[in-house]
Amino acid sequence: LSFVSMLARFAQRTAVRSAVRGFCTVGTARTLSVNDTNIHVVTSGDQGPALLCMPGAMGTAQTDFAPQLRDLSDAFQVVSLDPRGYGQSRPPRRTFPIDFYQRDADDAAALMEELGHKKYHVMGWSDGAISAVHLAASQPQAIEKLVIFGGNAYMNKDDVEAFEATRDTSKWSKRMRETHLPVYGDDLQPMWSEAVDAWIAIVNDRGGDVCMEQAKGLKCPTFVLHGAKDPICLAEHPEWFVNNIPDARLHILEEGKHNLHLRFADEVNALVRDFLMEAR
Repeated sequence: LSFVSMLARFAQRTAVRSAVRGFCTVGTARTLSVNDTNIHVVTSGDQGPALLCMPGAMGTAQTDFAPQLRDLSDAFQVVSLDPRGYGQSRPPRRTFPIDFYQRDADDAAALMEELGHKKYHVMGWSDGAISAVHLAASQPQAIEKLVIFGGNAYMNKDDVEAFEATRDTSKWSKRMRETHLPVYGDDLQPMWSEAVDAWIAIVNDRGGDVCMEQAKGLKCPTFVLHGAKDPICLAEHPEWFVNNIPDARLHILEEGKHNLHLRFADEVNALVRDFLMEAR
């Protein structure tokens, strides 16, 4: 991979949301204290089952799930959050221990308990899809159905060079820097560098297993979505999920890219609605 393609593949995931639309405010926002940190949460809808939406890397409830908060709230109690250290769930600055995907899952579980939701559906995008798998594996009694897209099942040695290519945020594209510098300021470089260190540690210390072990043990019905033109999450990952999650199905959007749920919000929302409302 060239430097440009590596940078696009692994750092573009943090900017694709801005290509669709600007910041959008939907739902009711508040801050709750869970697991010794403050989590910014947005809720929309007051009837039907609860649906938790988990954002991607550096994402927030509003940047990553505004169309779902807006358009699924007629049938679901939609909940999304700014994961710890992202968006308005700061301070403190985001850190990346090797188990940060599980930490985000634990925060989400504690948040839903605090909101009074004992059972709920989960939808995750990109890094949020990985955390959603961890959540469904660790909270099988709570998770009814799972929807994931844009997330990796694993990483390998070939990815390490690509991770390193994204480390220096001064080399990011102008659009990417303009997306994140106003939010994170001087914290952007150390935060991203720690993320790169964590991904490399997953490859070196865990054999690249991002969520394979957890996925194989899932008990809930799972809907895997994939954009055929996604340059970030390659087709091998949704294929792996469908072949290894006990009760999973795959739907491919032929024109979809990484941000398929934003670019094709109406279509994705309809697919998700049908899956979640389908009798088990």
